[in-house]
Amino acid sequence: MNEQYIIEMLHITKKFPGIIANDDITLQLKKGEIHALLGENGAGKSTLMSVLFGLYQAEEGEIRKNGKTVRIQNPNDATALGIGMVHQHFKLVECFTVLDNIILGTEPVRKGFVDRKAARTKIVELSERYGLSVDPDAKIEDITVGMQQRVEILKMLYRENEILIFDEPTAVLTPQEITELMKIMKNLVAEGKSILFITHKLNEIMAVADRCSVLCKGRYIGTVNIADTTKEELSRMMVGRDVSFSVEKADAKPGRLILKVEHMNVASKIHKNLAVKDVSLEVHSGEIVSIAGIDGNGQDEFIYGLTGLEKLHEPEHMHTHILLDDTDITKKSIRERSKAGMSHIPADRHKYGLVLDYTLEQNMVLQRYWSGEFQKYNFIKNKERVAFSKRLIEKFDVRSGQGNKTVVRAMSGGNQQKAIIARELDKDHKLLIAVQPTRGLDVGAIEYIHKQIVADRDNGAAVLLVSYELDEVMNLSDRILVMYEGEIVGELDPKKTSPEELGLYMAGARRNVGGSAS
Repeated sequence: MNEQYIIEMLHITKKFPGIIANDDITLQLKKGEIHALLGENGAGKSTLMSVLFGLYQAEEGEIRKNGKTVRIQNPNDATALGIGMVHQHFKLVECFTVLDNIILGTEPVRKGFVDRKAARTKIVELSERYGLSVDPDAKIEDITVGMQQRVEILKMLYRENEILIFDEPTAVLTPQEITELMKIMKNLVAEGKSILFITHKLNEIMAVADRCSVLCKGRYIGTVNIADTTKEELSRMMVGRDVSFSVEKADAKPGRLILKVEHMNVASKIHKNLAVKDVSLEVHSGEIVSIAGIDGNGQDEFIYGLTGLEKLHEPEHMHTHILLDDTDITKKSIRERSKAGMSHIPADRHKYGLVLDYTLEQNMVLQRYWSGEFQKYNFIKNKERVAFSKRLIEKFDVRSGQGNKTVVRAMSGGNQQKAIIARELDKDHKLLIAVQPTRGLDVGAIEYIHKQIVADRDNGAAVLLVSYELDEVMNLSDRILVMYEGEIVGELDPKKTSPEELGLYMAGARRNVGGSAS
């Protein structure tokens, strides 16, 4: 067999109840290349990589390493073969330190005790060599998502893996972190590693990949050299049609004031300073206002305070007010805010968006199972719930193996996201809070969700968008507010600003509060 391939997956077929996730797929990874695996949500990318990492066993096909057939029955077999994986949803123990997470399962022992000193030396050395500046003593729960991902990369390097699988590695990162990760990936390949890179972000593929294999609905479409292709060609292979990369929308026609926030403060869980400091803002019906900023500058805490997920901090000299269409919701519960007309697409879909072990049908009615539409005498009306969930699944093209009866945990990340968006947009609401609404979605789904958000605006909703994707902020917003270290430091018009100017505000190098730039 051809010696240039370090890994070959030949004729792999993997089935789940009601679905063939991988249908006779062949994928070949060359030594020292970055090979992208592209496809829509639910195309079978993560499943294929999970077969290579030993999380699943394929019903048909074989895997070869350096031309020799190998059996990978679990992740320990994969690790022994030098295969490592960074999962889309990280596999870290939150209350452990960085060091403990890295050595977990491969602890170096000296005289019957874990040799933490030797482990630390190796981790610091690897960290410096690959440009992964991580504090070994920090707890996972106290570090940013970007840092957590670096811990996952260090776990692979610590185990001396030579074949590295990255599953949607940039879905949770800021633009700056993505640039850093691209550098890290190139460093890894320069050091002799080979990378398989699952994504549906075409710009990233064009920037770092050598070759790209495309999957569509569980089938292999083809492999192309990146030097010989274009973004448009890749998107056509992936979704079978031309995709628009710009958001088409008419100018906003702001109407009445829907959301008014005055003097909001939220304490930080990580340090003694406030995470949100004296933030005031307004959003009117018929406009999309986005909060831009680098991750970790108080956006999450602001949304938690606004939605009721986090208690507000009330300094003695300052009174916080949150008005939703003239109703004071400052001290209302999450359900009362929801009933008052607030819809929320959360950043963490697993923690705040879904009950993973409920069915898709049950998740669709989470926000209104108590209403007369779905319950009578405290019993859920089953027929209504089934019909409602089927309508939303069809309308928003939520794909899963067993339709409305699918347990949500078994669905792809993108389809989980579409389920949340369907539920929140369909609900009667005045304000839509959308936090990273297209995180982990492919170009076709992004185009669709953007259209839905614009339609929501045009139907009179007020939309508050939090996004770390500069393209999304520039394309979708009618007004941009920039948050830096817990404060609003600027208001910009997307038609009159540039990504570079936006970047200066995000980095704290410029401010324009009250209309004057400094």
